[in-house]
Amino acid sequence: MFESPSADSVRDWAESGIACLTGRPDGPPLIPPGRAATVAHELSARIRSATGGAVQLDGARLLSERAAFTGHRRAGAISVGGSCRLLPTADGWAAISCARPDDPLLLGALVGTDVGEDPWPAVTEWLAEHTGHDLLELAEPLGIAAGPVSAVPTTTPRPLVPRSVDGLLVVDFSSLWAGPLCAHILGLAGARVIKVETPTRPDGARFGNAEFYRLLHGGHESVVLDPDDATQRRELTNLVAAADIVIEASRPRALAGFGLDAHRFVANGGTWASITAHGRDCFRIGFGDDIAASAGLIAHDAHGPMFVGDALADPLTGLHAAALALSHPADSSGVLWDISMSALVSSTLGSDPRPPVYERAGRWWVDAPSGTVALTEPERREPVGEIAESGRDTSKVLSELGIR
Repeated sequence: MFESPSADSVRDWAESGIACLTGRPDGPPLIPPGRAATVAHELSARIRSATGGAVQLDGARLLSERAAFTGHRRAGAISVGGSCRLLPTADGWAAISCARPDDPLLLGALVGTDVGEDPWPAVTEWLAEHTGHDLLELAEPLGIAAGPVSAVPTTTPRPLVPRSVDGLLVVDFSSLWAGPLCAHILGLAGARVIKVETPTRPDGARFGNAEFYRLLHGGHESVVLDPDDATQRRELTNLVAAADIVIEASRPRALAGFGLDAHRFVANGGTWASITAHGRDCFRIGFGDDIAASAGLIAHDAHGPMFVGDALADPLTGLHAAALALSHPADSSGVLWDISMSALVSSTLGSDPRPPVYERAGRWWVDAPSGTVALTEPERREPVGEIAESGRDTSKVLSELGIR
């Protein structure tokens, strides 16, 4: 994908913290397939170069850092966070998420029965009698984050000419992990980051681990605007028009309902980073765990497939989106980055055999091509800056930009 500072994907996995998050809870860690940790290294090296060394991150370490905050650990065919499962279908395996309050109702609609508070027995039984194609046909219109495990070769956009974002205005509509990580990196590079939420849809990550949320959002400003209100809708449009970079993770028709036009923004010279589960032209939704697994990034043992890391599609995509936003066309024109999380994961896959991990002196080790290496546990960076309460800066930001 990019020029690599490291050709040893086994070492990169071992030192990323991801191997310790991969495997059965009562078994050894596993080295995952492919080279996603190496790609993460490459992306952070490109970010470091584009920022003149201002942003010094180890991209591979970022892949596992949320688990250092939450304390979650490997759980085999259940995701590290517990909300996604790998289950057998009539013709293979599928990843199914149940992360939102309404998901049990949606899963009940999928299987055609009331599943109560625990949907998994009914979902497991239904999947065993249906194919992955059956699942896709029903899950997409229902808005269920799910899909069959199917590795499909893909390509992803590559960064263009490096550029500084120091002093640029970033408007961030995204939530959870991938988009906020992109905004966080641009903030470290000197951009002014304004997080935008609506009154009825705050970022769900606000209700997760507070310190991890602070890591990604510390020092950013918070604006809340209601697109259903005519005045605030105009303010939202004007705020976007004032931006240099927009980050969003919504289906295009949702933003069109807000009166926002990505193509017009790009025609006026802006950079628009659109992060979706499976591309702007696909209506399927997804979260980091089900996206990564359904794209084919899974580990195996004699008992079947297992998740790799913690929602790995999210941090990998956040790094990729930041590297793209830190570049632009040679003529400095605008650009729309269509960033498919599943395509990015698929582009990192490979079929090289993975060496076994072994225990020695109380630590896990693996023999990598470049030598024996100890597996590293997830590590956290210390958050910097305060978290803005939702909507705290609305009046100030709009006044400073001449919008209100």
